[in-house]
Amino acid sequence: MILDVQDIHTYYGESHALQGVSLALEAGETVCLLGRNGAGKSTTLRSIIGLNAPRQGRVLFDGQEITGLSTWRIARRGIGLVPEDRRIFPGLTVRENLEVSAYRRPGSGGVWTADRIFLRYPMLAELADRDGGKLSGGQQQMLAVARSLMSEPRLLLLDEPNEGLAPVIVEQIGELIDELAKTTTILFTDQSVHFALRHAQRAYVLEKGRVVHQATSRELLADAETQRRYLSV
Repeated sequence: MILDVQDIHTYYGESHALQGVSLALEAGETVCLLGRNGAGKSTTLRSIIGLNAPRQGRVLFDGQEITGLSTWRIARRGIGLVPEDRRIFPGLTVRENLEVSAYRRPGSGGVWTADRIFLRYPMLAELADRDGGKLSGGQQQMLAVARSLMSEPRLLLLDEPNEGLAPVIVEQIGELIDELAKTTTILFTDQSVHFALRHAQRAYVLEKGRVVHQATSRELLADAETQRRYLSV
């Protein structure tokens, strides 16, 4: 098991955002978190990476507890995050956005470089010298995912990768997730149930800071009652 989240409770001030969330991923899985706005999906990812450390419970990565570690230490252990707002560095070119994030984790083999990113994703190669802050939303999303690869993550957290994107770009993001899933464990959130279940093997459903359902993607697609109860807008 590469990720084991055990009964975590996370707060924003006095607001009890996560109320005992537990989930687990085996190495090589792609799993999605589903739920309405405010259900706790983004907070779960932020709790794992240490941006909002849980006050109770534990997070284990590859069998080692990472609860309470600083975010940069967690990242260096092999967890990457693509945040919902992308956080592209304005004023830096696409290449510079990639290179500033490079980190060779011991034992990773140094697979991802800016040149390999450009070879794999020609769209980014064409934008290599463009200011990252002036890219379109879809281009920034592709750059944000590519930038996360520069730290050689074993677990990639994607927070709402399709937020605000055109349908044609959403399709490209889905293809990117499928490609990365061949070599990387992925946990992602998404508002689109059908998109998420098309690209994930399993799903956890959150409601008011709790996991209320878990199932394989095929099971959840066929479960109209659970979708109506917890996922309909």
